[in-house]
Amino acid sequence: MSDHHTRNPFTAEESPAVGVTIENLNKSFGSLTVLKDVSLQIRPGEIFVLMGPSGSGKSVLLKHIVGLEAPTSGHVSVGTLDASDPETREDVRMALVFQAGALFNSLSVYDNLALYLREHRLADEAGIREKVMGALQILSLEGAAQKLPAELSGGMRKRVAIARALVMEPQLLLYDEPTSELDPVMAATISEIIASLRHEYHVTSLVVSHDRDLALNIADRVGILMGGELLTVATPAELRQNTDPRIADFLNPSIDLGNPRFKQLETAS
Repeated sequence: MSDHHTRNPFTAEESPAVGVTIENLNKSFGSLTVLKDVSLQIRPGEIFVLMGPSGSGKSVLLKHIVGLEAPTSGHVSVGTLDASDPETREDVRMALVFQAGALFNSLSVYDNLALYLREHRLADEAGIREKVMGALQILSLEGAAQKLPAELSGGMRKRVAIARALVMEPQLLLYDEPTSELDPVMAATISEIIASLRHEYHVTSLVVSHDRDLALNIADRVGILMGGELLTVATPAELRQNTDPRIADFLNPSIDLGNPRFKQLETAS
C-alpha cells in the first residue's frame, strides 16, 4: 500500500489502522441477554457495516469496542489490546461519531473541533487552527467555522461531527447511525464521505447503521445482528444472494396490507 494510504494528512506520520477482534462475546443485564456468543473480526483499514433491527444489540456491541461496557464473558480486542482496559484508549486513537452529533451548542463549529486539541494540549493555537481548518476543508465546511450548531442543517451537523473526529487523527473511526434523519441525497453524501476518508486516512471504519444503501454500496463486509446473535458476515455481493428469510426480509421488507406487521406484533404481545 502506498504512503498516500498509510500517512496521516495532518502530520505525514505513519498512522496504521487497527483491527478489532471479538471472541465469544456475551453480555447480560440482569436476566436479559443482549449479546449471545458473538465472534467477529474487523480487518485493519476496512469499512465494516453492522446492521440489524432496533434492539438487536448493535449499540451495546459498539460500547464494548470503545470500552464503555465490559463483557459478561468473552473478549474484545482493539489491535492487540484489551478493549475494556482504560489504557487501550490511551494507546489507540479511537473516535466515535455520535448519531445526534453531540456538538456543544454554546460553541462555534471551530471551537467544537478545537476543544479536544486544547484540552489535551496537543498543539499551540497556530497548530490547532491548521488542524481544525484542515478537517473543515476536507468536508467542505470552511465557511461554517464561526457558526453555532443551531445554525446548521442536519447534514452539516453530521459533517461537523465527522470533522471533529478527524482532528483526533483516529486509527479506528466508529459511526453510530451516521445517515439517520437525513434525506436520501444527504445520506448518500455522508456515505461518500465515509468511503473517501477510509482512503485518505487509512482508518478502520465501523459503521452501525440501518441504511441498506450505505451498507451495500460502501462496505467491504456487512454483519447482520438480530436478537443479539450474529447471523452472518458477508460482502455486499454475498449479502444480495443470501437466502435466509430473516435477512431477506430485513433488507427488502414487503408491505402486506392484508396481513400487516403491526397486527402480528399485537398478537405476539
